[in-house]
Amino acid sequence: MKKLKVFSLFVVSSSLVLVSCGGNNTKRGGGTRKFVSQTGWKPNDAKGWFFSGKQQKPKAWPGMVYVQGGTFTMGEVKDDVMHDWNNTPHRMQVSSFFIGETETTNYDYRSYVTWLKYVFPPSDPQFKDVYNGALPDTLVWSNKLSRNDYSETYFRSPQFDYYPVVGVSWLQASRYCEWLTDRANEKALMDQGVISKDLYVNSNNNQGQASFTLDKYKANDPEMKAYINEQRLKKSSGIKTTNQRILAVNRNATSGIVTKFRLPTEVEWEFAALGLQKDRNYNLYKGKTPVIGNIRGRKGRNKGMFLQNFKYGQGDYSGVAGWNNDGSAMTSDVKQYPSNDLGLYDMYGNVAEWTADVYRPIIDEDASDFDYYRGNVVRKKVRNADGSYEKVDPAQIKYDTLADGRLIYKNLPGHYKEEVVGDYRNYRDGDYSSSLNAYNGKVPDSAQEAKYNMYNSPRIKFYVDSKGRVVLEKDKKMRTSEVTNTVKVVKGGSWKDAAYWLDPGQRRYKEESKAYNWIGFRVAQDAKDNANKRSKR
Repeated sequence: MKKLKVFSLFVVSSSLVLVSCGGNNTKRGGGTRKFVSQTGWKPNDAKGWFFSGKQQKPKAWPGMVYVQGGTFTMGEVKDDVMHDWNNTPHRMQVSSFFIGETETTNYDYRSYVTWLKYVFPPSDPQFKDVYNGALPDTLVWSNKLSRNDYSETYFRSPQFDYYPVVGVSWLQASRYCEWLTDRANEKALMDQGVISKDLYVNSNNNQGQASFTLDKYKANDPEMKAYINEQRLKKSSGIKTTNQRILAVNRNATSGIVTKFRLPTEVEWEFAALGLQKDRNYNLYKGKTPVIGNIRGRKGRNKGMFLQNFKYGQGDYSGVAGWNNDGSAMTSDVKQYPSNDLGLYDMYGNVAEWTADVYRPIIDEDASDFDYYRGNVVRKKVRNADGSYEKVDPAQIKYDTLADGRLIYKNLPGHYKEEVVGDYRNYRDGDYSSSLNAYNGKVPDSAQEAKYNMYNSPRIKFYVDSKGRVVLEKDKKMRTSEVTNTVKVVKGGSWKDAAYWLDPGQRRYKEESKAYNWIGFRVAQDAKDNANKRSKR
């Protein structure tokens, strides 16, 4: 019987070898396998016309942490003492991703607004709102019955460089992610020699609408010719030909490109905060213990001390003098307290964080239990008649209005224009088809359906009057909800919150145009790894 098993195994192994013969060895699925192109050409053959680029292992950008995806139970698994009923348990699958090791700091955000000031100087009338609208609202520190100087020092002073940036709305945080994508790719291409490392020092080209963007680089935009070292580009991308026509059609290969930055989705944020990957026995999680149960140090110098920055009770943010339990009356250095098991800091305290999702009371796991995200707005780039992409002219900058009356840009000069082709924020919860009397036996026309909105929160709109004062426009319509497509999910606890909010399963929402002194953000990226990669144990 044993001989029969051995013989069967040999036959199966031989069959596998025979099936996979031929072609070049290529890393696939976590191992080395034979690969044959259907055309018969070798991959990246120097005599061919197609170059797919070099395959690279996923590598974290500085300050980013890799989180391997998997399944987990999202939401609250304990009693909901607040009776919100908006975080009931749901089984979800998450793809692998990268997430910021810490919240975005004052130092990082100052580098962003300084770049805007350099490239789009506010002294130029056409750019006057670009820089000013991106600045944090430092007045979030103002309090009618509290004395502090943080509105003058917190964002600008070097002493607070590595504290989380606050006073940044969801809209501003999203623009920062877009900017970071371009700057990270610019730096990566500099390191590869594709772009000169003296781009900012010895050149005036990288200003205004001529500044570098990832979209222009990938589209082989003529503007990029002044920046690109073609020889180094060939080497870094794996293109092995001198034929200029072939070079041109393969220039959109993405080898060496840094994945786009964005805000983490709600499900990604919660999955990363829990760090369940490190608390399991083979394929079983040991338990979903809220961080509240492990909030005190158990040994050494931290024994008995709180290991997160939060509010303990009325008038108690740090403990008594001489025994400051967490050492922070307000925000703190982003690495002051221990990280979670994945190496992520401040996922529970310090400041709460914006996520990408539009808030709804119900997580619709029936519609999607894979990489759940509510907030998809599909856009496409606008083309000119000759097929090239249309760019934003300085006179065509579009803006959103922040709650304090300032304008935050929607697009920057020189970037490609985009138009919305699909808005799914209301999908299955808020659109006409999700209402109780949907259609009522009749199919409405598209205009009627587009006007319908189940969630009719008071419309928040500010304007600046003739005297320069910011005025809230009154909303006289009958309203029955605080939920709209412009309220975003906020996760985690802050220095102003009680321990209840430190549990990753809790969720809140805030208006995307408003800023707060207890909400910050961190960035995320997709991980370009193999989705079928298996663990050994």
